[in-house]
Amino acid sequence: MNIEKIDNQEDGQVFFTTSVLNWYLENKRDLPWRNTTDPYCIWLSEVMLQQTRVQQGLPYYLRFIRAFPTVHHLAAARLQQVLRLWQGLGYYTRARNLHACARQVVKHQGGAFPRQYEQLLRLPGIGPYTAAAIASIAYQQPVAVVDGNVYRVLARFFNIRVPINSTAGKKTFNRLANQLVDRRQPGEYNQAVMELGALVCTPANPLCHACPLQQHCAAFLQNQWNKLPVKTNKRHARIRYLYYLVFKANKKIYLRKRTGNDIWQGLYDFYAVETRRPHKPEKILTGCGIGEAAIQQISPRYTHHLTHQKIVARFIEITDLSKLPSEGNLRACSPAQAEKLPKPVLITRYLTDTGFL
Repeated sequence: MNIEKIDNQEDGQVFFTTSVLNWYLENKRDLPWRNTTDPYCIWLSEVMLQQTRVQQGLPYYLRFIRAFPTVHHLAAARLQQVLRLWQGLGYYTRARNLHACARQVVKHQGGAFPRQYEQLLRLPGIGPYTAAAIASIAYQQPVAVVDGNVYRVLARFFNIRVPINSTAGKKTFNRLANQLVDRRQPGEYNQAVMELGALVCTPANPLCHACPLQQHCAAFLQNQWNKLPVKTNKRHARIRYLYYLVFKANKKIYLRKRTGNDIWQGLYDFYAVETRRPHKPEKILTGCGIGEAAIQQISPRYTHHLTHQKIVARFIEITDLSKLPSEGNLRACSPAQAEKLPKPVLITRYLTDTGFL
């Protein structure tokens, strides 16, 4: 069976859709956002689970629902509070868009999410995937969700060799996914395919023996599961070298809020010097007009991975406040104050390792 034949193979389509739905009814995980049709809860869960596993995202979801039980509560919150609760999930643009979207829904929609897919796409941070999830699960609109799990299941079952990260691939998979979606229960169907990909048709070592699609799965029959889906070469991660000047005195530490269009916007870290190549920390200080005598301690290297970026950081502790950069927009924080601020995981690791938090 292949993608070219699916339009004329109604039996194959019925088999796929029916098998996945029946499997889901018996094997789905009991997750809080599956026990409601509230579009706010569905939206929140879908945004959180982008680039995040369920096991990691679930505690964050529960904390958010407790802090912001409705979209009105989220819209009324300060962005700093939202970022602090989000801390550790990464991809902080999601949190900023989450807050902006909540405010727009309250201001322009009276707190009610639009029912139509096309209208949902106009909201901040809501792309085709999230719009389809809300429209199908909350409002039973027959539009297919296509995420990494769906790509994998469809590519393997239908033997699709078009790269999933190409324009042609996205069109191919979206067209097929929308052909397969169950018109009577599109929300259940979408969750079923994603769940099958998450639990059975996994990227490595799929549980083919437990898969309801096994008997007609092209990848299983041809032993090609490890070659699908096809993805064009990823670009190499850019390495960034950050040398943090950590000013400490009187049981306080000096932090600054990151601004500009860069990583960790709106989060707090230290005054930093960035270089293209690794340097000795002493030379970094010399360039800042700070002598080696001011150094209290130099940390070992910290490595932190982001999408397409690798951060290599060193932390240089300085107790001489006369060397405090005037342009750094730094603020003195006690441990309690620093704990409440939204910070990158890298900064939290360092503060924890040094016993400040």
